[in-house]
Amino acid sequence: MLVAIRPSYANDTVGFGTIIVDDIKYEATAPSRWDNQDWKELAWAGVAVAGTAVLVDRPMRDFMRKQTPGNTFLNDVQNFGQSYAFGIMGGFYVVGLVAGNEKTTQVGEDLISASLISATINQTLKVSVNRYRPRDNKYTDDYQGYTGLNNNSSFPSGHTTEAFTLASVFASSYDEPWVAYTAYSVAGMVGVARMYLDAHWASDVVASAFIGTWVGKGIVSHNKELRGNKKNTLSIVPDVAPGYTGVRVDAKF
Repeated sequence: MLVAIRPSYANDTVGFGTIIVDDIKYEATAPSRWDNQDWKELAWAGVAVAGTAVLVDRPMRDFMRKQTPGNTFLNDVQNFGQSYAFGIMGGFYVVGLVAGNEKTTQVGEDLISASLISATINQTLKVSVNRYRPRDNKYTDDYQGYTGLNNNSSFPSGHTTEAFTLASVFASSYDEPWVAYTAYSVAGMVGVARMYLDAHWASDVVASAFIGTWVGKGIVSHNKELRGNKKNTLSIVPDVAPGYTGVRVDAKF
């Protein structure tokens, strides 16, 4: 058995697993670091969601039900909050690794990490709130009560949360204005598509936009700092190649 020791230096990227674990801890403890302005922004976001629920939910649903059914564009665009999103995240990460492009790899890492966190928040709220979907033909303020791990809850929109998470990561990672305009426009259309398909109320979509944007921006900002403040680490991993089998010791300092 051979043992290979490879030193890594400050310009090496932080391990992806380390990033995900650190991001989860960072977001979970975020409220403890908020100042008055952060709490005010949260309060205003709550007011916006509540106001939308009271003033917009019912008229918007009535408007959407008057639209011609079977719009293939909106049926397709909603996938940017689900299957297409998975392809984009994985594509950025894999292409970055294969091409040796550190920027692309880091964006892929941020997309995946932010997506995991926003999905967790989204699912937790779904289980906690258990709001009826518009297609259930209930009132906007009707709730099912706790029924276990019910994924059919309306609040918030998983597709829209995912779309805005990706959009905010892209917008925060690239300086070109067209990136932000394109990303947020697509995310907005995902929200419209979910209302068009009678899957979500307008307030579900508004809440999801806040969640996705908050998580995406926070993750990009935090990871930039994390990658710029690398710590000394030591890891031992298997190393298999033609002609030998051993372990590799990676030391970062």
